[in-house]
Amino acid sequence: MTTQTKGLFFSYNDVWMLDGVRTPMVDYCGPLGHVSPTDMGIKAAREALKRNAVPGEHIGSVIAGNMAPGDFDQFFLPRHIGLYAGVPVETPAHMAQRICGSGFELFRQAGDQIESGACDAALVVGTESMTRNPIAAFDHRTGFKLGAPVGFKDYMWEALKDPAAGINMIQTAENLAKKYGITREEVDQFASASFAKAVAAQESGFLAGEIVPVVTEKFELEGYKTRGIKLQGKVTELATDTHARLSPYEVLAKLKPVFEGGVQTGGNSSALVDAAAASVVVSGAYAKAQGKKPAARLVAAGIAGVPPEIMGIGPAPAIRILLERTGLRLDDIGRFEINEAQGAQTLAVGRELGMDLSRLNVNGGAIALGHPLACTGVRLTLTLAREMARSNVRYGICGACIGGGQGIALLLENPNAA
Repeated sequence: MTTQTKGLFFSYNDVWMLDGVRTPMVDYCGPLGHVSPTDMGIKAAREALKRNAVPGEHIGSVIAGNMAPGDFDQFFLPRHIGLYAGVPVETPAHMAQRICGSGFELFRQAGDQIESGACDAALVVGTESMTRNPIAAFDHRTGFKLGAPVGFKDYMWEALKDPAAGINMIQTAENLAKKYGITREEVDQFASASFAKAVAAQESGFLAGEIVPVVTEKFELEGYKTRGIKLQGKVTELATDTHARLSPYEVLAKLKPVFEGGVQTGGNSSALVDAAAASVVVSGAYAKAQGKKPAARLVAAGIAGVPPEIMGIGPAPAIRILLERTGLRLDDIGRFEINEAQGAQTLAVGRELGMDLSRLNVNGGAIALGHPLACTGVRLTLTLAREMARSNVRYGICGACIGGGQGIALLLENPNAA
């Protein structure tokens, strides 16, 4: 394996992840389409505290992730999630942003805070409304000049473009397909398998174990404005992810590529969904004193930079950092969860590392389930910890590529592995 010499490495001796929970991941412009990311985050945060039987007053820090503003309240999102989840008013909150790696960054920062003794328990929440990405303008504060273009643009669509490299995220995956000799057939086969694994995980009940059903409800906070969730249309409850469906290779192969002659299509790229996920990260001393059984130990985090034009390869050097600094080998890692931003991108990471793909995303990935930006890393970390317990493996790695040319990865250890 190629040696990775540059990047950031963080290791933790006694940092533990308790159980976590997420909302269903619901298709863009669906029943969650008018729900604020703050309220989705509150829902996930409340349930994470409830499932772990952690009183709100035990939380010493709230760390939230959210990329695109879903309303004019975004500046207050971390603080409001904490307050409406029942965390004391004295407990501070802040936002962390590392684009598609934001959810992993939440765990990294929680690990730093707990390892340093700043707090014993941290609430981490990733939330994203892809539907509510705004149509925005940044150049009209000084007024509209006669005949000048009116510069309102689709925030999400524009954010897919890297102005430094002059290309969008799909094109970075196409660059990787060319670099690693990845064919359209391989990408479609990978996507079809992702859908099939996700459907199987739904049917077995595995995914249901990490989902809290979402209904129309109110979030009360004494002395303050009532918040809440209102589902759209005739839907009264959301209990399952909506995008996963069996998608045979023959069907995917008929889809038109985004770019002529390319390998990426709407069927083999990550789905647009709205969702939130949360977990509680604690010190070993807290877990022991409170009689908690952690889901996993947070062993280490690795972050690396890569060329912007091949940003999708980012997880590979981040994973190398973890392996080199901990002395583990790739074969020691029983399960991988790597965000499927695009099919070719994920296959390129596997090819670069020489990864056994049978250990990768065994319950499906973002192609089938969706990629709600800041929520994704929390979801993947939660899914990985649960899968490690189910399959009785000791070590697992989760990670993602990051627009602009970065990669991030977390190393988890199963405390109950035989």
